[in-house]
Amino acid sequence: MLYTRGVLERLEAQALASYGFCSCDSRGRAYREDEPKYRTAFQRDRDRILHSTAFRRLEYKTQVFVNSEGDYYRTRLTHTLEVAQTGRSLAVALGANEVLVEAICLAHDLGHPPFGHAGEATLNKLMAEHGGFEHNKQSLRVVTKLEHRYPDFPGLNLSWEVLEGMVKHETKYDRSDAALYEPEKRGTLEAQLANPADELAYTAHDLDDGLRSGLITPEQLDGLALWEAIKDSVGWNGRGFNQMWRLRLVRRLLGTLITDTVEETARRLDAAHIQTVDDVRSLEYNIVSASPEMQPMVDELRQFLYDNLYHHPRVVRMQIKAERILSDLFAAYIAEPRQLPWEVQARFKERPVHRVVCDYIAGMTDRYALQEHAKMFDPTERV
Repeated sequence: MLYTRGVLERLEAQALASYGFCSCDSRGRAYREDEPKYRTAFQRDRDRILHSTAFRRLEYKTQVFVNSEGDYYRTRLTHTLEVAQTGRSLAVALGANEVLVEAICLAHDLGHPPFGHAGEATLNKLMAEHGGFEHNKQSLRVVTKLEHRYPDFPGLNLSWEVLEGMVKHETKYDRSDAALYEPEKRGTLEAQLANPADELAYTAHDLDDGLRSGLITPEQLDGLALWEAIKDSVGWNGRGFNQMWRLRLVRRLLGTLITDTVEETARRLDAAHIQTVDDVRSLEYNIVSASPEMQPMVDELRQFLYDNLYHHPRVVRMQIKAERILSDLFAAYIAEPRQLPWEVQARFKERPVHRVVCDYIAGMTDRYALQEHAKMFDPTERV
């Protein structure tokens, strides 16, 4: 038996909860295309994202540590893959469309510039009088305008539901601007699941990288309610910390956070008598949530990471270096745009110089930005 798109759609509809979004109900794409014979619409979306240039560049973009700091730390790519895995776990447990969640998660950081949030803050400041910069909006620009892989349309021509999920992605560090995607309505359950998938992944894995690097120590975490609960659950007495204990603790932390989100969201779905996709989207609040008992503990751990890891002197030093590099590149390109590659200069016909320069820098990897800066400002470097 061949599993054609029709068969896959029927199996999908049978497997999903009544409030899960079926790919056969998609509103389609901005540019009409025939859908593939052996993939659903959302499977095609996922595959297009995976094959995009912007996705590959995430391998050399900062999560917390600049890529050159070491091979073992998360990059923006490994973070994205971990978000997708977390999102799939949440989706399967709740009867949501796993592939739609995966596609949204894989696309959520495509617009991130080099050097992580420091790079984003720098570009936003440099673009303050020219529309600003926000990586969520940039991710949408990447998939609708900036990727050039098809002769008949710009971008990736993703399904409406994936685009909606991207623009309605909200975390502590991401703000939604869904003006063109029914802003009066909540996202689908799948879109909402991408939010905690991102937050849970970076909370657990930034903690892991912080402990691995030595920038934070287990002793600093003592007294944090969630850390103490995780220690108790695995039977660690606080002595003899090593790699195996670190891995076990981080693994238990992520599993605990996923379980809590699944169970609390299921409780809220039942309490709100949710039966359909429209029921989810018509609520005045997001249905996906951590439990009231868990949320304060998670907030406490995140505040600890903010104070002790993201603002660690070594990380701040990297951030200051990143700001200087991107500011220098931006000023140089604006002062003399003819330094840009021919294909980039050609975009001046379509959009203002400042936005073209911003798009070009945002697409750089950490490594390329460092190399470009050396070529432009180090007289001993060949151009």
